[in-house]
Amino acid sequence: MQPRAPALLDRLDLLEWRLCQRIGRLNIYRPSLTLLRLASRLGDWPVWVALVLAQPLLHESGGWQHLTQYLLTALAAIGVYRLIKTRLCRERPFITFVGNVRCSEPARDRYSFPSGHALHAVMFLALTASHLPWLTPWLVPLVGLIALSRVGLGLHYLSDVVAGALLGLMFAWASLALVG
Repeated sequence: MQPRAPALLDRLDLLEWRLCQRIGRLNIYRPSLTLLRLASRLGDWPVWVALVLAQPLLHESGGWQHLTQYLLTALAAIGVYRLIKTRLCRERPFITFVGNVRCSEPARDRYSFPSGHALHAVMFLALTASHLPWLTPWLVPLVGLIALSRVGLGLHYLSDVVAGALLGLMFAWASLALVG
């Protein structure tokens, strides 16, 4: 028997599909499609790995502590994210609304809730804002583009992105409360 999404997610799907369609129109135009794809790919891992590995270079002291904190927080977030994603099983918008929501980038898996890209983007933004506030103005637009790209490419509903962002914020706050 295949896992089934809760009825609440089914209702959200119906409420959000038109919004997904509208935002998805961004991928019709080559320049915006290129930007969305670039943002999505940067959000896969390259920016965050570079940010984590740069911690010892960006801090006069304690960089290794921050590197460890970021890694452990990311690992904990990945575990919880995977657990939620495989239990709730919300189909991606381009799967649920075939022909109405255009997918412009291959999905890694079948389910969309929550957005791991948004989770990690917001989590690393919050951690970085706490430790290296001067990087925040550079990261905020990138995080916004990553979040937009996930809906614009037809891979997520807006609520997936919001849920991922809230989870990321909770993990960052918990990490900062535990470690500082």
